[in-house]
Amino acid sequence: MGGIDPTRLAFDVDGVVADTMSLFVEIARDEHRIEGLRTEDITSYALEDCIGWVSPQVIEAIIGRILEGGYDAPLRPIAGASAVLTRIGMHCGAVLFVTARPFCGPICDWIRQLLPLAPEAIDIVATGSFDAKADVLRQRGISHFVEDRLETCFDLQRQGITPILFRQPWNRQPHPFTEVGDWDELAGLIDCGT
Repeated sequence: MGGIDPTRLAFDVDGVVADTMSLFVEIARDEHRIEGLRTEDITSYALEDCIGWVSPQVIEAIIGRILEGGYDAPLRPIAGASAVLTRIGMHCGAVLFVTARPFCGPICDWIRQLLPLAPEAIDIVATGSFDAKADVLRQRGISHFVEDRLETCFDLQRQGITPILFRQPWNRQPHPFTEVGDWDELAGLIDCGT
């Protein structure tokens, strides 16, 4: 795979642009006194399956804080995301993000602070569901989507959208998709004229 048209490419947010799982670990440690949890321990999107020793109530509370933006630890970008997305935005005039978050809320502000692009060049759609991403992508004429959730990649493929899997500890099962381990590797697949 190579030479992907950046005007037909969109991005997930959590686990692709935002290092949300590291933030989850920091909140668990700092606010719930959970020691020893590492991002490498998060081997499933269903958190209770891989960190069952953390109560479901605490997991839910941490996720709620992340969605609402109510945390003290910084949400960091995944290395290289800002530079590549800025290049795409400058080349194409816009960048599309599609997230399964139930509302954009603070993640929209965070992305707008991360990228030195005009606000109208950053389009963020919150679907509220992993399953709703494909409809949004098809409506927008997107052919390729960068995603970290393996189950979503299979769904996108069934619906005619080519997924690019962003490698994370929670998606290490066999799959047929093009996979990237970082933003430099992803940039090599995109035709931005650079």
